[in-house]
Amino acid sequence: MSPASPAGVGSVPHDDRSAARLAALQALYQLEITGIAPDDVIEEFIAHRFGRDPETGVARAYDRAFFADVVHGVLKHQVEIDCSIARMLASGWTLTRIDSILRALLRAAAYELVARRDVPAKVVIDEYVELTRDFFDGDEPGFVNAMLDKLAHLKRAAEFGETPPDDELQF
Repeated sequence: MSPASPAGVGSVPHDDRSAARLAALQALYQLEITGIAPDDVIEEFIAHRFGRDPETGVARAYDRAFFADVVHGVLKHQVEIDCSIARMLASGWTLTRIDSILRALLRAAAYELVARRDVPAKVVIDEYVELTRDFFDGDEPGFVNAMLDKLAHLKRAAEFGETPPDDELQF
């Protein structure tokens, strides 16, 4: 008789997904800045950047499939995602006015809110607000929290006990 399986077998540990989100954010930023082909960037990350934390050098696990899904998903649906984000911005603001790291972060989070229903909206918001704190010391985490909360209430209205609008983007 074999020992009992540990709880969560078959699921991906939280830290693996968090690391994949950071890598996806970095890859999306790199894609926007360099214009390198998406598959080349994904392969570069898997071959050269996964496996060790860039700051500490400590071995770190990544959810590679999740990483690739977020990067490909954002690129595939970028026009729709950008329109959804732009609708959340204050009057007079455009997406191009937002810092490129924040743009990549908001795009990845928006993709998760629309396409990754396996991840609760509150988890998506918390994860991306924490990532924002890793990059910014100012008001940006509050801005990201407000933007994603507003977006989540539209894209995942049912999770908040609300009725979704008929015209909301779905993938």
